[in-house]
Order: sequence, then structure tokens, then C-alpha cells
Amino acid sequence: MINNIQQFIAAMPKVELHVHLEGSIRPNTLQKLAKRHPNISSKIPIIDICALRSWSTFKDFAQFGETFITVQNFLRKPEDFELIAYEYGREMFVQNILYSEVILAPFTHTHVLEKGLKLSDILYGLENGRRKAQLDFGVEIRWVFGFDRGLCVKKDNKYNFLPAEKTLAYAIDAKSHGVVGLTVGGNELACPPDLFSSLFRSAKQEGFLSLPHAGENNFKNNSTYVHAAVIEMDADRIGHGIDAIKDSSVLTLLRERRIPLDINLTSNLALQIYSDLSQHPFRRLEDSGLILTVNTDDPALFNTTLNREFELLEEVFEYTRSDIIRIARNSFMVCGATPDLKQILLSKFDKWESDL
Repeated sequence: MINNIQQFIAAMPKVELHVHLEGSIRPNTLQKLAKRHPNISSKIPIIDICALRSWSTFKDFAQFGETFITVQNFLRKPEDFELIAYEYGREMFVQNILYSEVILAPFTHTHVLEKGLKLSDILYGLENGRRKAQLDFGVEIRWVFGFDRGLCVKKDNKYNFLPAEKTLAYAIDAKSHGVVGLTVGGNELACPPDLFSSLFRSAKQEGFLSLPHAGENNFKNNSTYVHAAVIEMDADRIGHGIDAIKDSSVLTLLRERRIPLDINLTSNLALQIYSDLSQHPFRRLEDSGLILTVNTDDPALFNTTLNREFELLEEVFEYTRSDIIRIARNSFMVCGATPDLKQILLSKFDKWESDL
């Protein structure tokens, strides 16, 4: 019997379902990228690790978005994507994460930032990093391609659908490279959710999971965005979804359709959605009968780990070890792994539990 909760969680096999690749770049890796691209590094305190961590303290979602773009701008060559994919795989191994679905916004790298990158450049790096991580650490990485709603905002009475449509096209082209889902993130007020209804239904016809971010920003009536993610985007899982707590009918919809919420506790705190985690509705959502998973979102930018997120379940919400095991199992059950791989992952988790 492991007496220490930190040791217990560290030893527990895990699956992570909501983590952004660029947000996983640890300070040491960012320093490596800065040495490769010195013209970019002047924008951040790259030399001082402590200053770098302070640099990633955010007053609001807009400031976080600016920081995220700065980090994305360091990824300029295939070998940069290879490095961060491999280093993420190393971090998975350290934390005993067996499988992870990692979010990437390729359109930003090919069209928004002027870097001269093509999708083939990105895929070459991602695939090399993913395969090397699998070989060296035994971890399984899959990709979720996403785009920012803010890129589709209305101009001259017309919405720009290119970022959305191109992202789906990229996902189709990259399916053999481990892409399993499509997501949309960013400011939920930028575009009404029904704009992307046909896109996400097309994605599902192509065999991808529908994994939109929704109900994250604590806006007034933001539970309607969770409702729209279910009805308009045919969501398989919802990123965040915490504002569902504001509407009992939305809770009922999620419960009856068994649509999981991928929760990110520290992210919600870091982005000032809650001033204290005691205000977070995690336990109330679960007590409402919803399926919840535990994730990090952008672990390097929020100075957290998946192990730490599970520790918070006991520390803040007073969950028992049996509860933590039950919640951790959710991620194994609802992930987008093939049935054969999912069985292998579950067998490892079950063996660990039986050996306790």
C-alpha cells in the first residue's frame, strides 16, 4: 500500500485527452528553440528560467493568447516539431501517461504566422518525434487538429471559413499520421457555434472525433455554447464545458447522451475563470452524473502536470483514492484509441489497480 498520495498518483497509469502541444513546451525546451531562432527569442525572458515562468502568468484569456502565439512562432522547421513531440513523449513517460491526444493548430503555422511552412513539414517533424517517443518511451501519441474561432470572425458581413475548412482538409491528409479528432478553440463570443455545424459533421463522416472547446470562459449564458457543441457540432467530448453547471437542462443533455467533459483545473484558475479552485464545479458536475476526465490543457504555461491535476482532486475536492481511480479510468474508456489499443491500455490500468 502506497501511503503518500503523490506517490500513489505518480504510479497510476494515466491517459490525457486535452493538452495543447505548444502549451506543453517546458522552459528548457523553449531555450533550445530560442538558440535555434535567436531573432524570436528577444521577445521573451528566455535566459532566466524563473523569469520565463513569471512571464507565463496571465491576467486574462487575451494575454494568454498573445503568449501562446509567441511560443508558436518558435516552431519554424520540421525538426522543431520533432523536438517538442519527442520531449512531450518523454514527459508522458516520466508521469506514467500511456496515451495522449494532443491538440495542434496547423493552420496557424502554415497561414497565420509567416514561416514558410507547409503541412508536410509539420507532419514530417511530428511523425519523427512521435515514433521516436514511442520507440524510446513506449508511449502512444495521437493528434487532434484545431483552429481558433477568432480567425473566422465576420468581416464585410462575411465569415472567413478558410481556417476551419483548411484544418479539416489537413486532418484528412494527416489521418495516417495519427490524427483522431477535430476541435475549435479561442474566444467563444467570436463566432456563433452553428457556423461550424456542417464542418464537424463532415469531420465525423471522415471518422474523426468531434472535440470542440465550449463553456470555458464563464461568460453570461455561456452554457448555451455547451448545448450548441452537442446539438450543432455532434460532440463526442467537450473541452472544458464547465459552464454547463449553470443550466440543469444542459446537464441533463450531457448526462443522457453520456458526453464527457475534459476538465482542466489549473488552466481555469490560471486564466482567472475562478479566483480559487474551491469555486470550481468539478464535484458538482460529477455529482450531476457527468463523465469527467482530468487534463492539463497547457501544462508548461500553467506550471502544472497531469500528476498535479489528480492531486488536486484529493486536495481541493476531498476525493478518495477509489474516487481517483474511478475518474482516471474515464479517460481510458472515452479516448479515441482503436479498440485493440484501448484494451491494451485498460489491461495495464487494471493490472496496476489489482496489484494495489
